[in-house]
Amino acid sequence: MRLLFLGDMVGRSGRTAVWERLPGLISDFRLDFVIVNGENAAGGFGITEDIYLATLEAGADVVTTGNHVWDQREALEFASRSDRFLRPANFPIGTPGRGTGLYEARNGARVFVTNIMGRVFMHPELDDPFQAGERELAACPLGEQADAVVIDFHAEATSEKMCFAHFVDGRASLVVGTHTHQPTADHQILNGGTGYLTDAGMCGDYDSSLGMDKEEPLNRFLSKVPKGRFEAASGPATICGVGLDISDRTGLAERIAPLRLGPRLEETVPAFW
Repeated sequence: MRLLFLGDMVGRSGRTAVWERLPGLISDFRLDFVIVNGENAAGGFGITEDIYLATLEAGADVVTTGNHVWDQREALEFASRSDRFLRPANFPIGTPGRGTGLYEARNGARVFVTNIMGRVFMHPELDDPFQAGERELAACPLGEQADAVVIDFHAEATSEKMCFAHFVDGRASLVVGTHTHQPTADHQILNGGTGYLTDAGMCGDYDSSLGMDKEEPLNRFLSKVPKGRFEAASGPATICGVGLDISDRTGLAERIAPLRLGPRLEETVPAFW
C-alpha cells in the first residue's frame, strides 16, 4: 500500500498548490491513500467547509487539524457532519466532530487514521495524548480491524513527538508530526516497524515566517509592539510531506521518504516511487 501525508496547508498559496499538484501525484505514483493537514488553510488560521471539500475533491481521503481547528467558527458546525474531517482525538468528551476514522483506501485496504495533539508548549492543553493514543489503538488494532494505522501527532516539542512514536512503535504504520511548519530530516523506520518523521513541514510559501508574511513577525521580535495582524504569505508555495510504502502483510512501514515540491526548498520525491 502506498500512502502520502502532506503537512499543514497555510493560506491560499498553500492550499492552491496542494489542489493543483495532488491529482497528478495520485495518478503518477499510484497512491492508495492521502492525508492532508488543513488546520491553517484559511488565511493561516483554521479551515472552512469549502476549503475542506475542495481538498477532498483534489484527492485527499482525510483532512486532519490541530490547535487551530476552531479558528473558523463554522468548523464547529461542519465537523460533526463530516466523517473525513478530524480534530484532535484528545479533546474532552462532547467536543464537536471526531478524532479518528476508519476509511477504505483505493486498493481496498482499511486505513485507521487518528489525530492527536501534544501538550508540551501547546494551547489549549488537551487530555493526555499517550492515554488517548492507547485508547484509539485498542479500539482498532493494526492487523485486526485495520490494515494500516496512521497518527498525525500535532505538537511543538520534538521530544514529545519522538517519545509518542516509540510508545506506539509496532502498533502503527506511521507517526508523523505536524504543527511547526518546518520539515525535518529524520524520516526513519523504528525498531518495531513504525514509520516516523518529526515534522512533515508545511504546504505554503517558505519565503515567510512559518507561512505568514514575515514583516509583522519580524516587527514583533524587534519592537515587541504589534503593528498589525499576521497575514498568510502569498508567494509561490512548496508542498511538503512524507511518502510511505506499507506492507500488505503486516501493516508496518517498508520504506519512507520525504516529499518536497516547489520553488523554495530542494525538490525531492520518494525514490522508491
